Amino acid sequence: MQQILSSWFVKGMIKATYDMWLKGWDERNGGNVSLRLLESDVISFQNDFYEKPRHVSLTQDVTKLANQYFIVTGSGKYFRNVILDPADTLAIVKIDEQGKGYYIMWGLINGGLPTSELAAHLQSHIVRIEQSQGKDRVIMHCHATNLIALTYVLELDTAVITRWLWEMSTECLVVFPDGVGVVPWMVPGKDEIGYATAKQMAKHSLVLWAFHGVFGTGPTLDEAFGLIDTAEKSAEVLVKVLSMGGKRQTITSEEFKLLAERFGVTPLEDAIKQ
Repeated sequence: MQQILSSWFVKGMIKATYDMWLKGWDERNGGNVSLRLLESDVISFQNDFYEKPRHVSLTQDVTKLANQYFIVTGSGKYFRNVILDPADTLAIVKIDEQGKGYYIMWGLINGGLPTSELAAHLQSHIVRIEQSQGKDRVIMHCHATNLIALTYVLELDTAVITRWLWEMSTECLVVFPDGVGVVPWMVPGKDEIGYATAKQMAKHSLVLWAFHGVFGTGPTLDEAFGLIDTAEKSAEVLVKVLSMGGKRQTITSEEFKLLAERFGVTPLEDAIKQ
């Protein structure tokens, strides 16, 4: 057995993808995850890398990620099967020196490519490295049911959606004080949606794709998962509240300010003013 299968990052991807499937967020081959790896993470497992790794060109410039390693989910792979065959459903890629493509160093043993949303992942990684001083290493995309539902009935506006989600669960302002960015519907898998997502990721740790899904980021797989899970729970509460005729009382702006002061966070100003 390859030693790399026992690495913390392969085990972490197995757990994250299976947890996401159990949540109902990743039907069929829906969703994708990428985790930025350090040289120190992979150095002990390089004997498991391909002797002649396949090179794949990119249609965008990712020079800022040159020589960086990522473990990513594969295109067309079912999250429910990652636990059964990680070597088929996952890949470790290394961005080339020019930032014009990448090498498949491990995984995808039956062929194929990394996630079709790789453009969105790489552009988001670039901005999150800058915004978090290198702490954020995970980009996670899924089809969280209630968050998607809300994009059909709420105004597609960052301040509006953020405020509604904050009001449905007290912890939300603390977990994502920077709010939820919103990207209008766009064709998935293209460079344009990658750039639009990265623009929102520069300001928000959560980004909603209207009528499609959500992107979350964080330093670890657990933190990115927990971020999405918290927002999705709040969205579920909101769906129930709306189905019962709407809210009769809620958390006020002044109370949100007290909450922010208590936990030492700076909430999105536009959402506080809603």
